Amino acid sequence: MVWLRPASLFLTVAAALVLALLLGSPTALRAQGTPAASSTAATHESAAHAVAPAKSALGSPVKSYGSPSAPVKLEVFTDYQCPSCRTFFEQTLRPLINDYVASGKVYVLHHDYPLSGHQYSGMAARWANAAARVGQFGNVEGALYDNQMMWEMTGDLKKYVSASMPAADFKRVEQQMEGCDGPGPTAAPSGGVAYPPGGHACPLDAFITPDIALGMKVPVQATPTYRITYKGQVLPAASGAVSWAILRQFFDSLLAQ
Repeated sequence: MVWLRPASLFLTVAAALVLALLLGSPTALRAQGTPAASSTAATHESAAHAVAPAKSALGSPVKSYGSPSAPVKLEVFTDYQCPSCRTFFEQTLRPLINDYVASGKVYVLHHDYPLSGHQYSGMAARWANAAARVGQFGNVEGALYDNQMMWEMTGDLKKYVSASMPAADFKRVEQQMEGCDGPGPTAAPSGGVAYPPGGHACPLDAFITPDIALGMKVPVQATPTYRITYKGQVLPAASGAVSWAILRQFFDSLLAQ
């Protein structure tokens, strides 16, 4: 495609806009189920529910792949219970990570954007962040997407998280999840952060709510949403599942400049 071979940065931005129009069907935020701002859900701004991270020797979660110094940065806003996000991860991100991330061309940065209509998305984000604090983010992200159709029926996230890592690491993950029972935080359709009925804040949410706030500024209109930065230029965000073949061509056009 001609638009994948821009001759200037201006045309690169134009190419990104065209890319956004050619993407697959996104998962619309308001099509995920009951809006989080319903009368039965406690909806709050993220600042109102800010909680201190768990007090331990663990640092902030590392939810990224590759080197921050890579020439291309790909930021991805996803929901672990979103079918389009699963497709994007398995068919695009996984080969990207094994190829262009491994070779130092692309840096992938994950942002949590659990949707209010997904019953277990907030809890899945908690498990992923706990795992990311012990160096197991990649394994857990893969496990959550690969087994999405199983745990979304039962809510048994622990089963697949525990199977994805050594027992010693899982013990540290499980310790962080103490007190994090009930539904986790989600992005409210009306803005801010929603806690579904029975949900409440826990220390791990301090790593999720900033991602939601950032996504609202982008703004994230559907999941997955992603934006690309190259040579300091942030290209327009796009949504939906795009194939690795197309995305690779686009990256090649950037790297050829």
